[in-house]
Amino acid sequence: MTSLADLQDEYEFLDADDRYRLLIDLGRGLEPMPDPLKTDATLVRGCSASVWVYPTRRDDGTLHFLADSNAAITKGIIALVLLTVQDRAPADILATDVDAALAPFDLKNQLSSNRTQGIPNMIALIRDTAARYAN
Repeated sequence: MTSLADLQDEYEFLDADDRYRLLIDLGRGLEPMPDPLKTDATLVRGCSASVWVYPTRRDDGTLHFLADSNAAITKGIIALVLLTVQDRAPADILATDVDAALAPFDLKNQLSSNRTQGIPNMIALIRDTAARYAN
């Protein structure tokens, strides 16, 4: 996966349509999430599209998230969020200001409120997961 900083540099130079395409392409690059993991327990509440997030803990203690959505642009937003937390230690995830990391992408002004309304819930779920594993 591309680094968040590299992606931000590219994103800044794109017009609105190309930004949508970039998000869609980013979403296509997500690791596939097996359908049996897409359950009510992994569903993120408050999203206009269906979004599932499934955490796993690696042998080295880092957290790895599988995630998916039934909407292409939403899937791209998920990929952006995961770029800030993927394969990091729970304490590192808790210390990360995901909102600040995503701020340069200005998603609230670039996308409709329907597409962005679930982002805080997804971030909260990831932070809650990290908090459980940190203790």
